[in-house]
Amino acid sequence: MADEKEKKETKEKPEAEETKEEPKKESKEKKPEEKEVKEEPKEEKVDIKKMKKKIGVLNVYSSKNDTIITATDISGAETMGWASGGMMVKSHREEGRPYAAMQAAIKVVSKIKEKGITHVNVKIRAPGGVGSKTPGQGAQAVVRTVARSGLRILKIEDVTPLPTDSMKRKGGRRGRRV
Repeated sequence: MADEKEKKETKEKPEAEETKEEPKKESKEKKPEEKEVKEEPKEEKVDIKKMKKKIGVLNVYSSKNDTIITATDISGAETMGWASGGMMVKSHREEGRPYAAMQAAIKVVSKIKEKGITHVNVKIRAPGGVGSKTPGQGAQAVVRTVARSGLRILKIEDVTPLPTDSMKRKGGRRGRRV
């Protein structure tokens, strides 16, 4: 009887080893399939790069109190979408902040991506003239958001109107009296 038990145990052990080996073979077989799946997206990326690039223009007006973003075609004739910081937040004091500008940029970028735009030129404008010559806080946030969204930025330019001669500030001859 002891001999029979030993024979049964020896028979069971090879079967257990065989079952352990089988999953290993299956896992080796699955790895090539996974590689094939990984190769397919690479082919799609190549197709995206071969697509014709469509260029749009993002006009960003950023002052201390608000940020307005307008997306147009390359000629500037057709407006594809626009948003402002005031549309994104409830409080008036938050309109010119970077968060409001980021939300507005996300809204505009989604609209122009639907229309097939892949590349943009960004034109940043401050109030200029007798006002501030530097853009507000929202301008930098807009550029960062557009870059992270997947659109390619071709050019960033400052189109703030600067007077070549002096301009008369408001307030009259004796200035603003407080």
